[in-house]
This record gives sequence, structure tokens and C-alpha cells, in this order.
Amino acid sequence: MTTTSASHRSKAGSLLPPAGTARNLAFAQLANSVGDGAFIVTSALFFTRIVGLSTAQVGLGLTIAWLIGFLTGVPLGNLADRKGPRGVAILLALSTAVAVGSFLFVRSFPLFLIAAIAYATSQTGLTAARQALLAGLVQPAERTRIRAFLQSTVNAGLAVGAALGGVALRFDTAPAYLAVFAIDAASFLIAAALIRRVPVVKAVPLRVAGEPRLAVLHDRPYALLALLNAVMLMFMPLLSLVVPLWIVERTNAPGWVVASLLIINTLGVTFFQVRIARSVTSLRTATRSVRFAGVAMLAACGVFALSAVGMAPPVAVAVLVVAAALLTFGEMKLASGAWEISFGLAPADKQGQYQGFFGTGPAVARMLGPALLTTLVLGWGAVGWMVVGALFLVTSVATGPAVRWAARTRSVGQVTEPSLTEPSLEGEHAA
Repeated sequence: MTTTSASHRSKAGSLLPPAGTARNLAFAQLANSVGDGAFIVTSALFFTRIVGLSTAQVGLGLTIAWLIGFLTGVPLGNLADRKGPRGVAILLALSTAVAVGSFLFVRSFPLFLIAAIAYATSQTGLTAARQALLAGLVQPAERTRIRAFLQSTVNAGLAVGAALGGVALRFDTAPAYLAVFAIDAASFLIAAALIRRVPVVKAVPLRVAGEPRLAVLHDRPYALLALLNAVMLMFMPLLSLVVPLWIVERTNAPGWVVASLLIINTLGVTFFQVRIARSVTSLRTATRSVRFAGVAMLAACGVFALSAVGMAPPVAVAVLVVAAALLTFGEMKLASGAWEISFGLAPADKQGQYQGFFGTGPAVARMLGPALLTTLVLGWGAVGWMVVGALFLVTSVATGPAVRWAARTRSVGQVTEPSLTEPSLEGEHAA
């Protein structure tokens, strides 16, 4: 395992992780996220205007694709464990590039569906393989900190990619959209090359006799934690879908504030995620971080509800900015705690499949969140906001008992040592 020494740590406030393996992983994430940012901004118009699909076809196709991606996350993570995460990550980065490149040529729904499934599956598997690669290359005590650097890099890349996509939207021509998608495909080729520069992580042996092929699917405490994390991740459709509709329909704030809130979120994570993650070094501090996230998200929901009270536009804007800042703070506290929990409770020889399972949370949140949240918030108004906030709070509080349950079911050799040395948890582990 590659260590990250304190002497090579980035200076406080730096956006880059230490030079070497961690920085190569960060640059690979940066390349990916630039492509993802461009894809997010332009995909809807690209598929309807260039590919020639209806909005209903696009929605159906992407829903099917991400559902299949959700189902393949664990098997592909398991493949990363058995064959080695670096090689699998490179392969999946290349397959993502091919999938994105194929969008340039498909002009029918069946071919679009095939390409979308390949894209979603490759992306989901790539996430699991990269997490397993991180677990194999970075000391357990450093994983959450390095993961925070990577998340900051991702947000910076998304901003750059969104700007490139914005240029394409400004021209609104077929060559402009095609150029952006070509850049997206190239970004994954660059990521594959960067991943190739990191050391090889040794593949784990075949499973022992009698052990299930996908052990994570039989790990009930970990499954519960993955479910709780998925519920907390519903802040994602809340910010990207529900809040914009709320602002336009229920507040006196101008429409441009929608973009401003997204900028606040992106810049907040870019510049402060690493600082927020410093306090998370064990399962105990991770559960505390998740509880803080629940409190912050509850407060954010309350402030969002307040924004509908008749007030002057400038005041409404100020209230919405406060709400967005609270939600962003909650997001960073949640991410810091979730990373430590997902790594710390995963067996060392099964990080790929465990990270693949835990990483299905965003897909679940995006599939179930829009319908639930729009019904509660836009249908029930301020009461709905408080119900959503209470859901975040209760889920965050439930994480603590779930972590302790998971810790009791694991032997010391099964999970990372730094997470087991916390006095409040150590005595609960089986000998």
C-alpha cells in the first residue's frame, strides 16, 4: 500500500492533494468531471436536437440506463477486487469514452438506448473501481482526506465543463454540440492515461469456500448504511430540481438566483470540502459529521420555507443564499462522514464490491427523489419543507446506531485499523 507522508501533504487551503499517486488520481477525476460537466449541461438538447429523439424517449432511455447501471455497480466492483482495480478502472474509462463517442453517430432510439446503457454502466463501475483503487493506494487514516481533495477537484472540473457546455448552448449548432461531446469522450481517454500512471493494486485471492460471490449483498448492517446514505443524498435532486421550481413558483426572487445558488454550491465544495473533512478520522467522528449534516439540512429546509413569505426580492435572494450555504455545508459534512464509513466498514479484500454497493446511493436518490420531493415541497409548501428536513435529521441520527451495529459484526482484521481504535467502538468488536 502506498503511504502518504505528512511531509508531502499539501499546504492548507491548497486545492491539490499531495504530489504523486493522490495527485494523479485527482487529475484523472478532473478530466472526468470536465467531461461530465459538459455532458450535464448539453445532453438534453443534444439528444433532442441533434440525435432527434423526443423528450419522452430521452427520459425513458436514461431512466433505463441508470437503472441497469445501478444493478451492475456491485458486480463491476467485485471485478475490480478480483482482477485489480487499476486495470478495471482503465478499462471502464476507455469504455465510457467509447460510449460517449458513440453518441456522436447514433440517430435512433434503440441505438441511443444501447449507448446510454453502456455509458451508465461504465460510469457506475468506474466509480467503484476508482474507490477501490484509492483504498488500495492510500493509508486508511488518509483516505477521507484524500477523497475530500478529489471531491474538490470534481467540483472544479464540473464548473469548467459547464462553462464549455454553456459555449455550445450559446452557439446552439450541431458542430458546437458535437465538439462538446467529442471533448467529453476525450476526457475519459485522458483519465485512463492518468490512472495508468498510478501503482498497481494487487488483486485479492478468490473467495473462500462457502463464501457468497457478492458478500456485500448479504451484509445487512452495511446495506442499511447504504440505504440511509441514499436517503441523505436526496439533497441532490432537492438542489438541482426542487429548489429552482420553488424559487420560480413560490418566491419573489428573480430567476437568475437559481444559477447563483448552484454556483455557491459548486464553489463551496471546491474550496471548503478538504477543510471540513479534516475533523473526520474515525467511525465516531464520521457519525458525528453525518449528524451535523442532518442538522444543517434541517436548518436549510426551514430557511427555504421562509423564502416563500412575502418579502422584497433582495431580501428573498439573501434568504435563499443562506439556505443554499446551509445545504452546501450539510453536503460537505455528509460526504466526509460517508466516505469514512464506507471505507472503514468494508473488508479490505472486498473494497470494490462494497464501494460499488455504497456508490449506488446517488442513483437511488435520483430515481426516487424527484417524485417524492416535488410532491412534498411543491404540493405541501412550508410544511413539506419541514417534513423533508425532519427526514434528513432522523436519517442522520439513525446512522450512529447503524454504524455501531455494523462495527459489532466485524472482526478487527476485517476493517481498517484507524476506524477501530476509537474508544467508544473498540469494545464492541468481536475478538
